Amino acid sequence: MTLSHVKIVGSGLIGTSIGLGLALKGVGVTMQDLDSRAQGLADDLVKSASSNPIELVIFATPIGALESLIDGEFAANPNAAFIDISSVKSKVKVEVATSTLPPYRFLPTHPMAGREVGGAESARADLFQGRPWVIDSQGVDSDVVEKATSLIELLGAHAIELDSSEHDKAVALVSHLPQVVSSLLAKQLNGGEGRWLDLAGAGLRDTTRIAGSDSKLWREIITANSAALAPLLRSLHSDLSELISHLEDEESVASLIIEGQKGRARIPGKHGGKAREYTYLPIVIEDKPGQLASLFDECASAEVNVEDLTIEHSPGQFTGLITLALSASDADTLSEHLKKNGWSVHSPRK
Repeated sequence: MTLSHVKIVGSGLIGTSIGLGLALKGVGVTMQDLDSRAQGLADDLVKSASSNPIELVIFATPIGALESLIDGEFAANPNAAFIDISSVKSKVKVEVATSTLPPYRFLPTHPMAGREVGGAESARADLFQGRPWVIDSQGVDSDVVEKATSLIELLGAHAIELDSSEHDKAVALVSHLPQVVSSLLAKQLNGGEGRWLDLAGAGLRDTTRIAGSDSKLWREIITANSAALAPLLRSLHSDLSELISHLEDEESVASLIIEGQKGRARIPGKHGGKAREYTYLPIVIEDKPGQLASLFDECASAEVNVEDLTIEHSPGQFTGLITLALSASDADTLSEHLKKNGWSVHSPRK
């Protein structure tokens, strides 16, 4: 099924990213937002009008705003299909059930993608590439499901069928709990000496990255999914209390680290499926313009695929450390290639 005209109600990060992705595929997009500034920016970014009837309406608003919009959008577009992209599904289904929109014309969905910065200005057309997109099609008309599936495929994502109540438990574990933990950790930094924070490295930055998320958005998500999140926080509280009681016992501390390693190993690779085991190749480069670009030119020449990278560099330092994540064979190939071309390559690590 090919979509020709989609209306997106909500011009934040997700809504505008959907609009950008659809525009690249030639789909007509109508953006709408109560905030005229956000809508104006989204319109300028998307630039994809259509005179065809609206086939699909996407609610891309905060959960709290949905209830006031459902009836009006259904009255204006009675022949359209409807979906949402909210992070919590059970609450949304209840609100639709008490509206004039028939539940069989509404598909609850949730794209598992985002950024720690929000708003239309942070939107990306490729935000959903390779990402799972949850749908709950039970009791929903087939044409609604087909339109939503077409949307998901156009944006480069893949649909995953999941009951709404199970979805809410799943995202509490893989999304909402990490946000709370990151925020709690970052909060502790407020009591530290400023000069101590000068010692911070990638570990602290990685574990607190999402602590920079929008507080208005997350206060709504966390409270809406509190029933699923509370048991996880109680379990975390129990583990933390156990650790505090045994901080001087090396075996207890080692057991915690090992259990954490086991849990992390269960996380799939970035494109789904079994987690990839990468080899990390450290390369020292000079602090001068064009070095990073030259390094990636060398990667292209060696015909290797770089999966990830980290950069460590202090202000005033004349050198920087680039660590590339590759498959074991690509790491060996690139290491030999770079050494032959005069790069400062060091021993790879698993």
